[in-house]
Amino acid sequence: MNAVELIIKKRSGLGLSKDELTYFLSSYLNGKISEYQMSALLMAIFFQDMKDSEVQTLTELYINSGEHLTFPKNMKTVDKHSTGGVGDKITVMLAPIAAACGATIPMISGRGLGHTGGTLDKLESIPGLRTNYSSSEFKKIIDKVGFSIISQSEKMVPADKRIYALRDVTGTVESLPLITASIMSKKIAEGAQNLVIDLKIGSGAFIKNMKDGNRLANLLKTTGENLGQKVSVIFTNMNSPLGHSIGNAMEIAESINYLKGEKIHDIDIITKELVSEMLILTDNASDKQNAVKKIDEVIQNGKALEVFQQFIEAQNGNPKVCDDLTLLPSAKYKVPIVANEDGYISAINSQQIGYSLIEIGAGRKTLDTKLDYGAGAELYKKVGDQIKKGETIGYLHTNMTSNTDNVISRIIDSYQISKDEIQKEKLILNKLN
Repeated sequence: MNAVELIIKKRSGLGLSKDELTYFLSSYLNGKISEYQMSALLMAIFFQDMKDSEVQTLTELYINSGEHLTFPKNMKTVDKHSTGGVGDKITVMLAPIAAACGATIPMISGRGLGHTGGTLDKLESIPGLRTNYSSSEFKKIIDKVGFSIISQSEKMVPADKRIYALRDVTGTVESLPLITASIMSKKIAEGAQNLVIDLKIGSGAFIKNMKDGNRLANLLKTTGENLGQKVSVIFTNMNSPLGHSIGNAMEIAESINYLKGEKIHDIDIITKELVSEMLILTDNASDKQNAVKKIDEVIQNGKALEVFQQFIEAQNGNPKVCDDLTLLPSAKYKVPIVANEDGYISAINSQQIGYSLIEIGAGRKTLDTKLDYGAGAELYKKVGDQIKKGETIGYLHTNMTSNTDNVISRIIDSYQISKDEIQKEKLILNKLN
């Protein structure tokens, strides 16, 4: 086979056979096909899509490129995956809550991608915390704590690890077939028998509309279930940044406050919806009402926070951050973000907010960008909220003395203001199970 011919074939909108995809991927992994040729194929897939059968083949090839774990059937393992959003720290709260309610969660997570933050980056802002563990260490932490969140090892789905990084710097992140293969390969290889997908729709998500969302949901569900995994998809609103904090350590602090019982409206609704589905899939709750009751109990009695502390300690971090948030990295400067007109927020360009915060080190421009864990923003207002000219609607947290005016200006410009009252938006948009 010839790599160039296969690129041209896909560029022309034709499907690639199992043998052709196997050849291309294996040749890339062993160095016979270059990074620029793989980039060309990714771009061809981005523009020409893939058939469902191609997506399943690609997912299987990813899984079979490395080791995959299994857990006893009676364990009823479950994981959750988010398609990514601005301020999305749901995993940080969801995993200890679900574990405190009796679920077992093996979780291989990712780093920041494009304008969205990554769970691993957030967790690694906790002093000392590690996410690189072997499969045997991963299983031991799960046995001890009830959940573990780690990065992909060189042995676990190595094909996806390399291509995931390449997608981030070649403008091919939003390809639905590539998203599906990446998500499902990790989630099946890690040993999760059940999976809840938080499929985010809106200005701060990679998926902007329900049409693309439904296509991705069906791809994820079909691919997972053809490979033996039970998949449930919940569509959530990503038109406003989630919670009040955006930035790695800031999002950890907000998550800890939530686990201590602080009510944060959008986080509360989405977390409970996702955890409820996880508990129902694993028979740890009979229905949503029963699940929400259990969730409230483990937050109120402190068990969820205790499980999170155990997780931090098990992964070499300092569990004292749960008692003293000043142990987390912080920024030197806190600069007010001030509204420049009166009205109601009709839309927020959350993606622009995400990209603007990369300028102060809260996200990556390149694969080797060093993050500033303390950088980020507090933003209090959502779509539908009223604001007044001169009102402080948030703060920029930065260690930089330059470029702050530009970043603040881009954040303010992300808010579209209407003189007419705007209706608040639903947070849970749909469900596929």
